[in-house]
This record gives sequence, C-alpha cells and structure tokens, in this order.
Amino acid sequence: MKFHIMTLFPEMIEQTLSSSIIGNANSQDLIHIQPVNIRDFSKNKHKKVDDYPYGGGAGMVMQPQPIMDAYRHIQTYTKKNTKVIYLTPQGKPFNQEMAESFAKEEALIFLCGHYEGVDERVIESIVTEEISIGDYILTGGELAVMVMIDCISRLVPGVLGNSDSHDIETFDQGLIEYPQYTRPAEYEGQVVPEVLLSGHHLNIERWRYEQSLIRTAIKRPDLYDKLTLTVSDEAFVKKSLQK
Repeated sequence: MKFHIMTLFPEMIEQTLSSSIIGNANSQDLIHIQPVNIRDFSKNKHKKVDDYPYGGGAGMVMQPQPIMDAYRHIQTYTKKNTKVIYLTPQGKPFNQEMAESFAKEEALIFLCGHYEGVDERVIESIVTEEISIGDYILTGGELAVMVMIDCISRLVPGVLGNSDSHDIETFDQGLIEYPQYTRPAEYEGQVVPEVLLSGHHLNIERWRYEQSLIRTAIKRPDLYDKLTLTVSDEAFVKKSLQK
C-alpha cells in the first residue's frame, strides 16, 4: 500500500515513520511512504507557499498553486481515483472502521494543512475526504497524518507479522481490550488472575470477553450503549458493576 503525503515538513514524516513496526514495514516494501514537499512546487523565488487571506483576518492561508502542482506530480504515478484526504478539525472523526476501509485501498494521498488552512479551491478541486483525529487544534496536519498512517498500516497484511494481532485488540467487536499480564505470576503482592494460569482456553476466552464488557461499560459507556448483548451478558455486567 502506498501513502503519498503533501507536506511542508517531509523530514518530520520520514523521521517519525522510519521507526518501529511501520518503519520495518516500509523497509520491507509492505507499505510505501512518500512525503512530497509542497515547497518544491512553489513558483516564488523564496519558495513561499502562503499569503494573507482575502477579506482580512489573522494568520496566513496556503496558496492553491503549489498544492495543486504537487498533487498533479503525484497523479503522474497514481490512479486518477486515488482518494485525497485533508486533515482538518472540520472533518469526520477518524475511527477504526474508517481505518479498515482505507486499508483496502491501493494508495492514499494526504494533504497536510498549516497556518489557517488551505485555499478552499483546493478542497473543492481534489479533496475527497476531510478527516479529523479529534476536537483540538494542531500546528499542522503532519501529526494527524502519521496517526492515520500508523493505524491503517497495521491492518495491511504482513505488517504486524501475526495476522490475528489486530483482531484481538481494543475496539474488536466494539469492546475495549481485556487486562493483560505477563511474568512473574506474583509481583509485590499482586497476582495474575488464576484463570489465566489454568491453561483452559475456553475459560480464558470467556474471562477475557467478560473483562472487556466490564471495562467498556466503565471506561467507554458511549461504546457500551451501542453494543447488542444477550440478556445473560447484560445481567453479568450489571451485577459486576454493583460490586
């Protein structure tokens, strides 16, 4: 899978995504991360890419010409229907379901905004998806893009190594992940739940599911309210919360 990122700070993308699992996946050609420097397409002798907004107001706005030329450059080696994602607080909230959908694409193009954003004509011309990673403001879209790429990449076959890894994590079936433990079995008076030491796989699976239910009800009631549960599961959670 290919990720093309239009950015003013390609080194930021390269340095961050060259490490850990995503960096290994990139070096093994399981994914391909290509930052494209928007400044390289500026026709200004000082490589300026922003200007004052029409109508006045604080801040600067990224000009359309450098962005559009950077996009046309990317188009020379991508399919015409490749999705263009613009990171903006005005966009739809990013979630795991979106990540799974994006992971099925052959390639994605990201646009990182800065200052007060980009000229609206860019959005109208090329952007197919406006996405937000949260209701807060960042200095630019690079951090948000890297969050999305990290999330999407781990769903690409081969990236995690174990194909089952992403199926048993937080948000699987809309649930928060169950508690995890490792050696030693006892540490400073705290012990690992006995069921996890039993070797009884069905009992372990049931315990983990129940713990996920309880955690979701306590920590993410917004997710819990969307679940479709059996009568016995609802009764179990209610009883557990009353303890």
